[in-house]
Amino acid sequence: MSNRQNTTELNRGLQQRHITLMSLGAAIGVGLFLGSASAIKLAGPGILLAYALGGLAIFFIMRALGEMAIQNPVAGSFSRYARNYMGPLFGYLTGWNYWFLWVITCMAEITAVAVYMEFWFPDVPRWIWALAALVIMSSVNLIAVKAYGELEFWFALIKIVAIISMIILGAGMIVFGLGNGGIPVGIHNLWDNGGFFPNGLKGVFLSLQMVMFAYLGIEMIGVTAGEVQNPKKSLSRAIDSVFWRILIFYVGALFVIMSIYPWNEIGQKGSPFVMTFDQFGIPYAAGIINFVVLTAALSSCNSGIFSTGRMLFNLAQQGEASPKFNQLTKNGVPGTAILVSAAALLVGVVLNYLVPEKVFTWVTSIATFGAVWTWAVILLSQLRFRKTLSESERSQLAYKMPWAPYSSYLSLAFLALVIGLMAYSPDTRIALVVGPIWFVFLIAVYYKKGLHKKNEMLLVKNDKLAG
Repeated sequence: MSNRQNTTELNRGLQQRHITLMSLGAAIGVGLFLGSASAIKLAGPGILLAYALGGLAIFFIMRALGEMAIQNPVAGSFSRYARNYMGPLFGYLTGWNYWFLWVITCMAEITAVAVYMEFWFPDVPRWIWALAALVIMSSVNLIAVKAYGELEFWFALIKIVAIISMIILGAGMIVFGLGNGGIPVGIHNLWDNGGFFPNGLKGVFLSLQMVMFAYLGIEMIGVTAGEVQNPKKSLSRAIDSVFWRILIFYVGALFVIMSIYPWNEIGQKGSPFVMTFDQFGIPYAAGIINFVVLTAALSSCNSGIFSTGRMLFNLAQQGEASPKFNQLTKNGVPGTAILVSAAALLVGVVLNYLVPEKVFTWVTSIATFGAVWTWAVILLSQLRFRKTLSESERSQLAYKMPWAPYSSYLSLAFLALVIGLMAYSPDTRIALVVGPIWFVFLIAVYYKKGLHKKNEMLLVKNDKLAG
């Protein structure tokens, strides 16, 4: 990389509006547009309960992260907190795990972009669109953090406008019969076809893996902590409204869809979003929704490249990755780390082109396993962080975890339940094989390269300086 900075300080180029829309965008991904149909098949209308429970757990996780991030806003966020409060090995594992899960997720997103572009250009080979998406998103991330924030702002805005429009139109159909000859649809579809829990509570529990995959990426707000102009104000506002956004955009949208259409028909006649817009006679409904879903995939890819680059940068700062990843461009972004992450995704483009469609389920489950690790580490770090504080220091925290520490323990129990359910389902069980193998590999590298000895020396050095 040329034009490198001599400093290791990231550029704080993200503004309040960027963080607000990014946090909204993080809560609305392809999990809603694509994953909700398969989750509905498992749980029926009871999926509303699954999204609400998962959303409550995510809210507590984000509050736990916010408590630490606002007190100490740093690049690398939860990886750095894991290192500080749980030990160097946990920081190392969390950083590399987060890099790995986003690389896997972005592989799926880039391939999804190619599939969506095929809607308009059926004769163009998919790999061209996948490569184009990778090059464009990587270039945006290399320009400046403000460019990333600006693009993510508009991506999120498109998704939000589409979902709010669908909710408003759907509510009009339910209450006033708009688009249905003036006959109100009502909400009887929520219980007419086998009841609210047609597959019992078992179906609701089995849907949690896909539900939690839909929330993957929301913790990315914490990764921006090192590049936010006013961390206390921006992060607290973004995190405080997470649960309400989830209720509106996930529970609200699915409530409207399943009220209008029987749950057992959703997914059989195309996207429920397309069906709703078609019902109102909106021209080019399929094209409009395809564009929205395309931006959702690009948004996730954009966020993934951002996150992976920052994690490699943080690992390099800790001496747990190549020093080259610690280099910044003149615009204050970790250019080398971004390019290496993009190179890994280039391999993913080829792999996703070659493997059968069944692997997509495996990819989402592996990514969910990595996300559960990250969320659990956030909660455990927050519990350890609080133990380092005196009673008066805890009372003076600028941003507090509600009902601590019980909310943290309940959230950890919920995450343990999700892992147990992944072991129960044959389609997601592979994640419990690949995930541990990846961690064993990381631990082996950690000790083979002597990183544990290096960290011990740093701890002794810091103790001497503190003394």
